[in-house]
Amino acid sequence: MIELWFFIIAFLWTGYFVLEGFDFGVGVLAPFVSADDEEQKQALSTIGPVWDGNEVWLITAVGATFAAFPAWYAGLLSSFYIPLLLVLVGLIVRGVGLEWRGKVDNPRWCDLGIVLGSALPAFVWGALFASTAGVNAVLGGFFALLVSLLHGAVFLALKTEGAVRRRARAAALAAGALALPLAAFVSWIALVPLAAALVLIWFRREGWAFTSTALAIIGVSAALFTGLHAEPLPGLTLAVAASGEYTLGVLTWIGLAFLPFVLAYQAWTYWVFRKRVAPPAPPASMARRLHPVK
Repeated sequence: MIELWFFIIAFLWTGYFVLEGFDFGVGVLAPFVSADDEEQKQALSTIGPVWDGNEVWLITAVGATFAAFPAWYAGLLSSFYIPLLLVLVGLIVRGVGLEWRGKVDNPRWCDLGIVLGSALPAFVWGALFASTAGVNAVLGGFFALLVSLLHGAVFLALKTEGAVRRRARAAALAAGALALPLAAFVSWIALVPLAAALVLIWFRREGWAFTSTALAIIGVSAALFTGLHAEPLPGLTLAVAASGEYTLGVLTWIGLAFLPFVLAYQAWTYWVFRKRVAPPAPPASMARRLHPVK
């Protein structure tokens, strides 16, 4: 049971990193790949239907850690209270920006909140988990942020058309060129899929490029949790951190009952919103100039 729940928690955290990774990247990049407000709406529309569902993975991962390994949860919370508070603040600010952007006259402050609320959690998560793995926290933070930018840029190129798509490909190449050297210091496992993503985005194979960036994140996460298996925190083993057999047994039945429905619902959501987001239509006056009525 202990091994099973460690695997489940690793799976949940990995899913969160992959899905929220492109959310963070899109949130930071949206103003920079958009020439005007309409293009910004186009960029943010790519994550509009899914970003809050992606955060469910974080809630589930934290809840599962609390229930299955309470000592691990308590140790993380007490050791990283300030970083986790910064993550929470960033997620709240980003959520407010995304929800309020279409309801205010001047969305500039919402856009700033989305950028900061996306960049801050990406950096802090990287720094936090890098420090638990014995890697320099600052390097880990910048690496996580750059990989999120690459992942998000590729997602934008995959999900948009027109000028935003072209700028997103350029942003992906820039972010990847910066992330690739850092991978050698943070996690060499990411080197090959990151390099593959750059080649694929150059040849406009956005779908395969997105698969490559996702594989890079999965590889880093797998390496991280493999290292944490023996001691999730210094001096704390899984056996000591785990709940009792009865609690783990009850959790297993709950997970078997509800997890398939959650996965199916999210898969259905991505299927429904699978099409590219088209660029904004030109104003009526411009449309008449481009296509005069005969």
